[in-house]
Amino acid sequence: MSYQPGSPVTSPPPAAISAQGIALIKRFEGCAQLRADGLIHAYPDPGTGGEPWTIGWGATGRDHIHGGRIAEGTVWTQEQCDARLEQDLERYAADVARALGDAPTTQAQFDALVSFHYNTGAIARATLTQKHCAGDHQSAAKEFARWNRAGGRVLKGLTRRRAAEAELYLSGTA
Repeated sequence: MSYQPGSPVTSPPPAAISAQGIALIKRFEGCAQLRADGLIHAYPDPGTGGEPWTIGWGATGRDHIHGGRIAEGTVWTQEQCDARLEQDLERYAADVARALGDAPTTQAQFDALVSFHYNTGAIARATLTQKHCAGDHQSAAKEFARWNRAGGRVLKGLTRRRAAEAELYLSGTA
């Protein structure tokens, strides 16, 4: 297997997502739902029309600003959204690094896997991870496409995101 210059294989995997990976996540998460007063409000999951409520750059679950859970009526500033993304990406990158163990991984592959995990929470159970760890990168890249459903429906946005993640993942292999 050969790799492109600038995408060195590292073992153990990289420990942090790069600017390229963050840009991919931001492209698909978007920090939308801006109110007229400049604050950002939570919105329902596009697949379910309700739970989990999301705010900022795709934050769900615990509302670290006001306590409780992110729900209808949750409002944050842009700075709070940015800080939460940074905190979440540290946690998700650590999850990915743990799941990959010492499997040779390029930065591009790591970034794609962090984006996948950030959106699905499935890095520990995905066949994608098993195939990556086995060194079967072509098959691993094909696995991204299987994760394009929410609420039992195929969503165009998830289909586009998985294609972009697979493209980034493959950019680290030749």
